[in-house]
Amino acid sequence: MDVSRFKAEVLPLKNKLFRFALNILRDEELAKDVVQECLIKVWEKRSEIDQIQNLEAWCMQVTRNKALDKLRSKHVKKTDLFEVEFDTRKERDTPFVVTEREDLMSRIKDLIEALPSRQREVMQLRDIEGFSYKEVAENLDIDINLVKTNLFRARRKLKESLMKVDAYGL
Repeated sequence: MDVSRFKAEVLPLKNKLFRFALNILRDEELAKDVVQECLIKVWEKRSEIDQIQNLEAWCMQVTRNKALDKLRSKHVKKTDLFEVEFDTRKERDTPFVVTEREDLMSRIKDLIEALPSRQREVMQLRDIEGFSYKEVAENLDIDINLVKTNLFRARRKLKESLMKVDAYGL
């Protein structure tokens, strides 16, 4: 792999890798460090890249492993799962609508954060990043049926929790 191929195939993945690392670490600076370490590892393994069938899945796996290593270290502080911003410049959005939307997103973030880590990872990759079930299974190195089960349970828990809040205000 030469520099031009690296720029064409690997660098476009950096934002996706960052979002995935941020989902695991909940710290922007640590996520940036993990992505940088991943890109360095890819560059160091450039002579073996042709042996890798799915470069994106391999990069996601490297990112996941490095992020989990960071979590295991003692100096990790926990922050928000992710920052969600809406385009609130629309004229029809009243302050009430904007506030409601922000409250809903805050509740959803809290509910996703409360999910078990595997369910949270599967939901991040499938629903937020848009990976196929097969790609999620490859990225997390688990069976595709386990991906479907975890995603189903995560979505169901999220739905039940939101319905409970709407019905009872809890």
